[in-house]
Amino acid sequence: MIYSGNSIKVTLLDNGVAELQFDLQGESVNKFNQATLEELREVGQTLSKSSDVKGLLVTSAKDCFIVGADITEFGAGFSRSEEEIAKSVEDVNTNIFNVIEDLPFPSATAINGVALGGGLEMALCTDYRVLAEGVKIGLPEVKLGIMPGFGGTVRLPRIIGADNAIEWIAAGKEARTEEALKVGAVDAVVSADKVREAALDLVNKAIAGDFDWQARREEKKGPLKLNDTEALMVFETSKAYIAGQAGKHYPAPVTAVKSMQKAAKESRDEALKSEAYGFVKLAKTDVSRHLINLFLSDQALMKKAKTVSSDASAVEQAAVLGAGIMGGGIAYQSAYKGTPIIMKDINQAGIDLGLNEASKLLSKLQSRGRISAEKMANILNSITPSLSYGDFDKVDLVVEAVVENPKVKHAVLSEAEDKISEDTILTSNTSTISIDHLAEPLKRPENFLGMHFFNPVHKMPLVEVIRGAKTSDEAVAKTVNYALAMGKKPVVVRDCPGFLVNRILFPYMGAFMQLLRDGADFVKVDKIMENFGWPMGPAYLCDVVGIDTGVHGADVMAEGFPDRMGYDYKSANHVMFENNRLGQKNGKGYYKYELDKKGKPKKKTDPDAVELLKPVVAEPKDFSEEEIVDRLMVAFCLEAVRCLEEGIADSATDVDMALIYGLGFPPFRGGPMRYIDDMGVAEFVAKADKYAELGNLFKATDKLREMAANGERFYA
Repeated sequence: MIYSGNSIKVTLLDNGVAELQFDLQGESVNKFNQATLEELREVGQTLSKSSDVKGLLVTSAKDCFIVGADITEFGAGFSRSEEEIAKSVEDVNTNIFNVIEDLPFPSATAINGVALGGGLEMALCTDYRVLAEGVKIGLPEVKLGIMPGFGGTVRLPRIIGADNAIEWIAAGKEARTEEALKVGAVDAVVSADKVREAALDLVNKAIAGDFDWQARREEKKGPLKLNDTEALMVFETSKAYIAGQAGKHYPAPVTAVKSMQKAAKESRDEALKSEAYGFVKLAKTDVSRHLINLFLSDQALMKKAKTVSSDASAVEQAAVLGAGIMGGGIAYQSAYKGTPIIMKDINQAGIDLGLNEASKLLSKLQSRGRISAEKMANILNSITPSLSYGDFDKVDLVVEAVVENPKVKHAVLSEAEDKISEDTILTSNTSTISIDHLAEPLKRPENFLGMHFFNPVHKMPLVEVIRGAKTSDEAVAKTVNYALAMGKKPVVVRDCPGFLVNRILFPYMGAFMQLLRDGADFVKVDKIMENFGWPMGPAYLCDVVGIDTGVHGADVMAEGFPDRMGYDYKSANHVMFENNRLGQKNGKGYYKYELDKKGKPKKKTDPDAVELLKPVVAEPKDFSEEEIVDRLMVAFCLEAVRCLEEGIADSATDVDMALIYGLGFPPFRGGPMRYIDDMGVAEFVAKADKYAELGNLFKATDKLREMAANGERFYA
């Protein structure tokens, strides 16, 4: 044994090859925390002085290789000064990774499982890499608002070429084995049980002189092999394209490309300094802080969901009531993730629509090579269409997804309850109607709760699991378990009109209706809110959701919260609805829609919409960007605060994550509770007071005022 630590062990094999094995004790995965880095430092120094070692084999004792850096350490690490962070990064590169790369003998890495971020950067330090079949590798740091800092932007371009490296790094791409081999990121792909043997074989052949490992190493340490014209074309073209794709709110992808461009003419050691500079600049941004917190919050959210559902048995057979687009989407997601599902409707047309929706989604996956024709057929076969309740006595969980009408839902839920077993969980995919109200006619309300999916089901990660007053813990656990099995992010909330996400959305839309009433231009409002970071502005959102859906939801919310969500004027949405301008579903709403070459609706401004609104709005007024953002976001955030104070959600994290995953709240802003924290609670309350005369939507709660007075925050 050459070295034995808590994370790394180094053993000298019979042929003089040292096997460096990562095996972080007490963890299910290997990751680069500070302790592991310090052990790697010691290992590098030990190996560099050894006269017995002829080669190095890097392996992992776990199913993964290395998942990357320990992100829980980023908060403390990034809170230091830029100078301190830069010094730390340079030290790690110079005295740890460079030492491994510069060992006086050949080296190879056996990548037996996922190798991301620092994990791939470790593998890039060795001369050769062997990858197990089906394993993904990549440098996803830009998804955290930063860029590689352990040499990824330096070594990867020199190994796979600048074009490929830019694509991988700027997109945070996780490459599959076929692509990794094709571009030269790895030297061989073998079955998982052969990966160590193959990597060891490469080391032995390099020792024997079959491979010129020194020449390969020198290529990694020198400048990129691009002339000035080639470098200009590659980097300038890439920067322009990536800037357009990433948008101005996400600086990491372009910064990474700029770092690679600067380093193109530099030696490895100089290039690593350029990388460190870019890394440090990004590490100190609010964007990286929020995206890192988002990653950690996601982990906490999923851990909480798994804890809630830990004692629940799996849903072996599900059912959805009501086919169509929504029912078909739920059926597809369930079947695709491995849970067979019955899709019931009262007529064949609905069944056909639901099956077509599932088939269309699967066909897209097949056309992209994501699934085989055989797998597509198997998934479709696990969706059982039905016009009757024939096999519902064998179902573990039912999702009701019929029209958003309480009388219709009461009838369907009562009918379904009579057809299922006493232990079957009955859920409603309602978006606004109180779960307690829907439970009124049911015999077993303890087995009933809400399971609110967001459209389109296959894309939107959030599922709101809504607990009614009589819902049992067992019913919640089983429903959360099913949501996890479907690949969703479940957030458990308590019952109220609109629950969590839609309850918070409608004040935002109410504030938008007020702005239009007061003379704002909805096209300008859309542009400003999209510039703020929303995926679409409020008028466009109304059209996408459907004006009729919005009007119906607003009526439900007005009944539930008349003090602040009722209208004492005719809203722009009601005007659109009365004139049969329903949005994308019939080609006209605030905008008009025409299909593009791909068959997708493309919006265009429509003077007719402006004319229709003139009788119910004030004279046009040019509101400032600040006022538009403040009026919409104050109303939105105050309702989020109320939901937290009333216990609709358990924590600020649940609120923020639900609104990011369910509505597309700008991730780089961290969620509404972090948005308030960043502004300062006192300043936020002052903004609310500025608009309090507009109504109760803008009136801060007493508890929020107390927080402001005491200098408190929602997050520590």
